[in-house]
Amino acid sequence: MKTVQVLVIGLSVLLVTGGHAKHVIDSQERAASPQFVAVNDQPVVGILSQELSYLMTQNYGDEGYDSYIAASYVKFVEGAGARVVPIWINQPAEYYQNIMSNLNGVLLPGGATWFNQSNGYADAGRHIYDIAVQYNENGDYFPVWGTCLGFELLTYLAANGAEHRAHCSSSSQALPLNFKNDFRNSRMFADAPNDVIDILSNEPVTANFHQFCVTEANLTAYGLDQDWRVMSVDRDWNGMEFISTIEHKTYPFYGIQFHPEKNIYEWVQNKNISHTANAIRAAQFFADFFIEESRKSDHQFASETTLEKHVIYNYQPTFTGLKRSSFEQCYMFRESPKVLPKVLKSRKLKKKIVQRDPAGGQ
Repeated sequence: MKTVQVLVIGLSVLLVTGGHAKHVIDSQERAASPQFVAVNDQPVVGILSQELSYLMTQNYGDEGYDSYIAASYVKFVEGAGARVVPIWINQPAEYYQNIMSNLNGVLLPGGATWFNQSNGYADAGRHIYDIAVQYNENGDYFPVWGTCLGFELLTYLAANGAEHRAHCSSSSQALPLNFKNDFRNSRMFADAPNDVIDILSNEPVTANFHQFCVTEANLTAYGLDQDWRVMSVDRDWNGMEFISTIEHKTYPFYGIQFHPEKNIYEWVQNKNISHTANAIRAAQFFADFFIEESRKSDHQFASETTLEKHVIYNYQPTFTGLKRSSFEQCYMFRESPKVLPKVLKSRKLKKKIVQRDPAGGQ
């Protein structure tokens, strides 16, 4: 433990004395959580499915589908070096306990569903959130990423199900990020390349599609500002300010209000989705960051054969773009299958994660 701590301190000195201290990390800000070293080079990430939207129900409801995952989220994860396992809605609590014990992280995607739908997206999210909190409380590193509605769900769950969101008008809006002065103190942006920060700060590359948002005032009103760090804000078409990036101060939970997966993988026209080289570079940063976080989890399926039964490769995407969907492709599911808790058995990686002394900072 002492050896690792000395190496961390030595690295910090090297960065400063070498003239490359592009981000000076406040040790008190970053010392709350122990650091973990990425040792898992074959991460598996779960993506939560959700109820069909109104348009999808109109187009595909008579085919027996009841849930879906937009393929762009799958590509977002795979493009950064991880495999994907779908997580079903409308399952018993034991299912979520079991499946998460095999995964290295969870992505809560954006979409068009409501949090009050029984046994749906939000109820499944509650199980996932509570389990992930318990993992991290026990020193078992487990990241959760929320995009757009997924970001809103994270803060909704943190607020114990209180509706804390404000109405926003930010559909088909491309924006740069307005970073907070201390954004480099965050885990998400501490090591972000300078060119990525320049792109995000100065170019309208983030794709926004949301009618709700989380404001700093509401974050404070519900006591969430004690546990969550705001790194950037933006303004909707009407000038209303909203939070665009956020992370938990202790747990590896991250939320972004925009859609980096759309820059790379969605091609619907006239929606202000930037596909420039800079937009792709910035979007890929978020995927790479999340998957690097997932490599710090040592969960593992009991065998490759068991994993193969659950990966997204068992399903074929539908070309939903042909029917006016904002998604080019979606994985459509008929009656989310029941997975008995005793079917899956997880095991830990043989190489243990190195946990640094929290007092050593980050």
